[in-house]
Amino acid sequence: MKQQFNVIIEKDADGYLVASVPALKGCHTQAKSYDELIERIKEAIELCLEMENQDFEPLEFVAVQRITINS
Repeated sequence: MKQQFNVIIEKDADGYLVASVPALKGCHTQAKSYDELIERIKEAIELCLEMENQDFEPLEFVAVQRITINS
């Protein structure tokens, strides 16, 4: 059975790409290249699903928004 997940990808201060899956608590990874990151996040998703050992109910993707605040 195929499942789809929304993945958020950001770049940290050291230049690493960081991927996280909002629908799976604690599911994230990092890599230097985009291709390596995609392979790693697929592995992380599989591991997170194994650890949770329960049915997954996907979240509907709505948007990504950058918010600026004055602090």
